[in-house]
Amino acid sequence: MKISVGCDHGGLEHKDAIVAHLKERGFEVKDNGIYENHSVDYPDIALLVCDDIVSGECERGILVCGTGIGMSLAANKVKGIRAAACSEHFSAKYTRLHNDSNVLCLGGRVIGVGTALEMVDLFVDTEFEGGRHANRVNKVMVIEER
Repeated sequence: MKISVGCDHGGLEHKDAIVAHLKERGFEVKDNGIYENHSVDYPDIALLVCDDIVSGECERGILVCGTGIGMSLAANKVKGIRAAACSEHFSAKYTRLHNDSNVLCLGGRVIGVGTALEMVDLFVDTEFEGGRHANRVNKVMVIEER
């Protein structure tokens, strides 16, 4: 699996740890920055990661900003993206299991690096359950077409 990762200035430490962790686990990672601590506009980074997913270059994405909320808002504006801002383990797992989310958004100022890595593992290791949940996800995608 190839995973696209990006952050703004609120998530650099977490992003760097996530990239290293995913590579250690054997995933191919596309690091869309940032690479040094300077202020950037999170929608620009969210678009880079989301474009990697909708183009098919990457299967999933991980975005980190201060809270995860801004990245989630921007990512969900991209057709085909189902991004979830998560700050605990249960949501990180169930956003994949029930929602087939393809982007995980984390808050570098909300959770520690260790928790972030555990949530990343849940996100990349959990497959979509399908079944009754597929119908619900399809309804969400129909809304996107409006």
